[in-house]
Amino acid sequence: MQSWLPLTFMIVEKRTGENKSISYPQAIGMADYLWQQTMNERIAHEAERMKQQQVGDTPSTVVEMIGRFELKNNQREVLSLSLSNYTYHEKAAHGMTLMHSLTFDLASKQECQLHSLFKPGSNYVDRLSELIALQIKERDIPLLDGFSVIQPNQAFYMADKTLVIYFQLYEISPYVVGFPMFPISVFALQDIINVHGPLGRMAVNQ
Repeated sequence: MQSWLPLTFMIVEKRTGENKSISYPQAIGMADYLWQQTMNERIAHEAERMKQQQVGDTPSTVVEMIGRFELKNNQREVLSLSLSNYTYHEKAAHGMTLMHSLTFDLASKQECQLHSLFKPGSNYVDRLSELIALQIKERDIPLLDGFSVIQPNQAFYMADKTLVIYFQLYEISPYVVGFPMFPISVFALQDIINVHGPLGRMAVNQ
């Protein structure tokens, strides 16, 4: 039986002033130091990119900024995590939160894109879109302008045996809905997943 060990992390916290801090994880103790460094740099870069996107051209109006993260999956040589950044600008009606997820295949030492989780040529966009449309109807999720299909590079993360597709604030729903998230079991996708990739690994019952 294959043995997979979870990664160990240290937490980096950067404070840029009162009510302004960003935290993100950095892997430590990996056998392949160069891959560890590559992955850590990618995580740090994304946290910084989100910060810069939130600040924009008006850094002086930022009243509060909180950057957080959540480890979504740390098993079977798959690391999936989400970074979030909440920022409130002076006199704004409300704060704005961004979310971005990163998924790494530790076996192939690659960052995963949505298409890479599926067999080449598989119509994963339509399949996922159909499942999401069904959830929208079942959960009675309000939409801004209807829903047809996801983007080929739609945001996602993995959590155990579930692929979670999600949308940014205002992307398809009103602000009050928050981040519309759609969990999809790997077993509902088994015929189109890349069996040698992260989803294939998760679908194995062991």
